[in-house]
Amino acid sequence: MSSAPPPDHGHLRGGAPRILPASAYWRGWPEVRADLRSSVAIVLAFAVAGGLAGLVWWWLAPRVDFRITDTGPALIGSPSEEVLVADDTVLLAILAVVGLLGGTAAWFLRRRRGVATVLALAVGGVAAGLVAWQVGELLGAGPTEAQLADVGGVVTSSLTLGSLAVLAGAPFTALLAYVVAVLYAPGDDIGRTDASGPAADRLPAGDEPPVDDERALVEVPPPG
Repeated sequence: MSSAPPPDHGHLRGGAPRILPASAYWRGWPEVRADLRSSVAIVLAFAVAGGLAGLVWWWLAPRVDFRITDTGPALIGSPSEEVLVADDTVLLAILAVVGLLGGTAAWFLRRRRGVATVLALAVGGVAAGLVAWQVGELLGAGPTEAQLADVGGVVTSSLTLGSLAVLAGAPFTALLAYVVAVLYAPGDDIGRTDASGPAADRLPAGDEPPVDDERALVEVPPPG
């Protein structure tokens, strides 16, 4: 009675362990140095996206109008109580979208999947939040003293960030998107492809892992 062959647990013929490709090994500083240019590009892209996020925040965040009277500013209409936290909520949602898009886009940089990309996503996400915060508050500045002294005039409340924790939205979602993609990667090399160009992209001499080639295996019979 024949039995089914045992499942393959990542070993080659003869019981030898399967050798992973070079892209599956973390090379330390040489790999980070090779990925440095793309990492800087990721951070700059996040900073630019932060500027656009600040514009969207200024456009979407609800604010309150006041009419200047002899006794001071008087509220116009009856805005919702949630308007007090609306600025933070809107910015958090915008930064979360920026982070998700950035983390997903970074995953498709197949040659640059690795530690440097993870660090770039964290730094870039923080940069996006800071830039969006400053751009939004600059565009949504409060009324000047001259406007407050103009009786009968209408002024609009300033766009203000209430909690700095909102700025963590972009780096958190960027890393979340990237880590989820890593978890579903089919192999230990997370799909990273090796470059055959600059020496910085190659393994240092003496550190190359053995080639995954069954033809290189020589089965030597036991003595006797």
